[in-house]
Amino acid sequence: MTIQYCPMCAAPLVMRADAAEGGKVRLACPDGHWTHWDNPLPVLAALVELEGRILLARNAAWPEKMFALITGFMERGETPEQGVARELKEETNLDAGDIKLIGVYEFIRKNELIIAYHVKASGEIRLSEELVDYRLVAPEKLRPWPSGTGYAMADWMRARGLPVEFTDLPIQSPSRNNGIP
Repeated sequence: MTIQYCPMCAAPLVMRADAAEGGKVRLACPDGHWTHWDNPLPVLAALVELEGRILLARNAAWPEKMFALITGFMERGETPEQGVARELKEETNLDAGDIKLIGVYEFIRKNELIIAYHVKASGEIRLSEELVDYRLVAPEKLRPWPSGTGYAMADWMRARGLPVEFTDLPIQSPSRNNGIP
């Protein structure tokens, strides 16, 4: 979505240097009513462990061989831990047990900040309409991708003494539905 008009006065927005922000150029109302800060969006990621294996899922918009972690956006009024548990339930029907922070990762090309967790889960997998397939992979067979949540997977593996070998699978064009965070 491209924002074109001030939500306060409907004037066409302009690129304007903000003196208070060291001259940072931002999209803003020419009369100073509103500024588009364009801050990164927090995204939650779950490296899901189910019965000793790691769940990787494929979004309906992705190529057939591309699988990744469970991800989703935080909602107002929830903690990151509550959000990752909610996303896991919505997308896989699994229940989150132990939730531990892996780390926080930039995903600059999508203007997102990824908050990644290791989640021990239980239950029976039933995928949402958003996901079309899944794999359960032994931790030592994981091959992270060199972007976003792939770095979280690599950090999780290193913390367990597992060797990390990045995959050369291409990362698809960025968007909520087809980019791999």
